[in-house]
Amino acid sequence: MRIVLLGAPGAGKGTQSQRLVERAGIPQISTGDLLRAAVARGTELGRQAKEAMAAGRLVDDALVLGMIRERLGEKDARKGFILDGFPRNLAQAHALERLLADLRQPLDAVVQLEVDYGELVRRISGRRTCADCGRVFNLLTSPPPATGEACPKTNAPHRLVQRPDDNEATVAERLRVYDEKTRPLIDFYRARGLLRVINAEGDVDAVTRRLAQALGSPALAKRPAARAGARKSASRPVKRKMKSKKAAVRRRTRTSAAQSVRNRRAKTPRAGAGSRPRGRPGKRR
Repeated sequence: MRIVLLGAPGAGKGTQSQRLVERAGIPQISTGDLLRAAVARGTELGRQAKEAMAAGRLVDDALVLGMIRERLGEKDARKGFILDGFPRNLAQAHALERLLADLRQPLDAVVQLEVDYGELVRRISGRRTCADCGRVFNLLTSPPPATGEACPKTNAPHRLVQRPDDNEATVAERLRVYDEKTRPLIDFYRARGLLRVINAEGDVDAVTRRLAQALGSPALAKRPAARAGARKSASRPVKRKMKSKKAAVRRRTRTSAAQSVRNRRAKTPRAGAGSRPRGRPGKRR
């Protein structure tokens, strides 16, 4: 399954991507994550991106596409991938289309997550990101669990921070840029027969179900089977032991009963020529 998630800032692309990762077992490919990883590793592409960012320039689309090409060549992307945050405009969409055609990995679907702009403002102001692992939470719609879960990078509670552009003062400008640059992608992918549009407002689980239906795979709406399977597999040995003990008791009981019958029969001689059953006197002539 190779998909792109579209939607305005705060539409829930990150949350739904994480759920697809868990349920479908395919990686989420975020251009922001790719850039940070390339810079941290000091690759050639990372070095060029670092120079651009240090000079205050936007990272060239060719660099981003080069990173995406490298990422799609990794083993975990063979079954599919989720592109989140790319493409952002028509030029990037055309370039991505050419890249995927070259790799023979065309898209299966593009899902547009629709949310009212008033709701988007509320969501964005409540969004928080773990400073260590990068996982995105929302204080209103998907808060971090109070107990029982730690950051996978530090094994400590998530350190939540608010991104500088996640405040109400900058939301209006971000939505304006989205309308101008990214919303035209809806018609671009509709013309190619790839577009699916879902209502992304309301309960997160409900949105996940709508997303699964749009992708034609209702099973994706279910929670990952690994946890339930782990509980079942953990309980099986106990059940088998109990069953085997009960079976052994039944076998011993049947064996004991059969032996008792045999013992009684051995003590009681069978009636035949020249013998009479005990306790019954012979008839006098």
